[in-house]
Amino acid sequence: MPEVIVRKGEPIDRALKRLKSKLDTEGIMDEIRRLRAFETPTQRTKRKAKANAKRAKAKFRFSPA
Repeated sequence: MPEVIVRKGEPIDRALKRLKSKLDTEGIMDEIRRLRAFETPTQRTKRKAKANAKRAKAKFRFSPA
């Protein structure tokens, strides 16, 4: 679990924003939303296919050629 240390004199809003960005980069919020409700096998297959397509697109885009 990511931690954010509130610095002396730092507004709480700014610390919360840093925490939210850390949670977002690690994908924790996406996982929580996914686990909130039951996922059918069809939905799971579609989600994984979409993630694989996104990964392949990024790999193709940033590959040297």
